[in-house]
Amino acid sequence: MASVLFVCQHNAGRSQISQSLFERVADGRHTALSAGTTPAQHVHPEVIEVMRELRIDLAGRRPQLLTRELAEQADVVVTMGCGDACPYIPGKRYIDWDLPDPKGRPIAEVRDIRDEIARRVTALAAALERSPSYLRSRDEATPPAG
Repeated sequence: MASVLFVCQHNAGRSQISQSLFERVADGRHTALSAGTTPAQHVHPEVIEVMRELRIDLAGRRPQLLTRELAEQADVVVTMGCGDACPYIPGKRYIDWDLPDPKGRPIAEVRDIRDEIARRVTALAAALERSPSYLRSRDEATPPAG
């Protein structure tokens, strides 16, 4: 079982979407956490709306601060726009996903971001299932294709 930490700046959009979709796809075979380098007060309303379309309710989730201790719990750290503020923990696998921040975007664009995240978390979960060596530390832009 692997643990994946999804990190973005505010932990109110991309990382929350990623965590919830990964949890759904992994179905208990792997765990997920999410955090932000400068957490917002709440999940972005447009994110809550598009996730409800998938019957996932993020309204009760509260953004949390990324700490070194939290990062140390993860086998894989997926970063999305947090730059140098993300702590580097030797021995962890780091993946950077270049995705736009959904905050304030039209619902159609937020859906597109959600759907792209869904594609990526599905590929990540499949890679974790196929190969334990996938957890070896190395940086990568996206998980290997299915």
